[in-house]
Amino acid sequence: MTITNEEHIQTVTNTIAGVRFYEIGKLYHFSADHLSGLRVGDWVVVETTRGRQLGQVMNMLSPQDDDTRRDYKPILRQATPTDMMSQKLWKAREVEALIICREKAAEIGGFQATKFVAAQYNYDGTLLAFMFTAEDKINTNRLRSALQRSFKAKIELRQVGPRDVAKLLGGMGACGIPRCCSTFLTDFSPISIKMAKAQGISLNPTEITGMCGRLRCCLIYEYEQYVEARKQLPKRNKRIGTPH
Repeated sequence: MTITNEEHIQTVTNTIAGVRFYEIGKLYHFSADHLSGLRVGDWVVVETTRGRQLGQVMNMLSPQDDDTRRDYKPILRQATPTDMMSQKLWKAREVEALIICREKAAEIGGFQATKFVAAQYNYDGTLLAFMFTAEDKINTNRLRSALQRSFKAKIELRQVGPRDVAKLLGGMGACGIPRCCSTFLTDFSPISIKMAKAQGISLNPTEITGMCGRLRCCLIYEYEQYVEARKQLPKRNKRIGTPH
């Protein structure tokens, strides 16, 4: 994740820090009142609903900039070189963990229609999450128990949707460049077929469907502009007069 020099010298005269845990992920906000030396670009350790996580400070907000008036959890501390090294070591074990998960699922049976797509450790190896996709809701109790016996970490099994799978796996879009979801999209906007109609795009499924099997996220990018432009333009086949 790249932080410019200008961003890095921003001082923490603010009290609320926006923290990101993954390179293309949502921002979560924490109180930074007690960390006077914190800067944008620094790495911190925070407590979340999924245990302790290592994240990077992406921006700072002052209380007057925050209109939610929420109480935020405090940042536990700034990350140390040991924390950063630990994160790299555990990340290197994720592929091996995913292979073991698939093997356990095959041994137990009943997961033929389930695809296990990723494994993610937290920075200190105390939490291990497996992401999988399936058409129906899957009972994972037996698999979780088997994995708990194989790993010392707390095990989580998360069922994710097709768009999340595309984001996790990355790859190229039909346009020939890396997928939007794995390069800059942090949220998935609702996409409808009317967006393609409003822009005069072919409704051929192969031309408006992404690699995830859902309508392409890019259909929303220029939708509003087309809607506004059409309000000022004559309808097709309408006879109009011109000044010349």
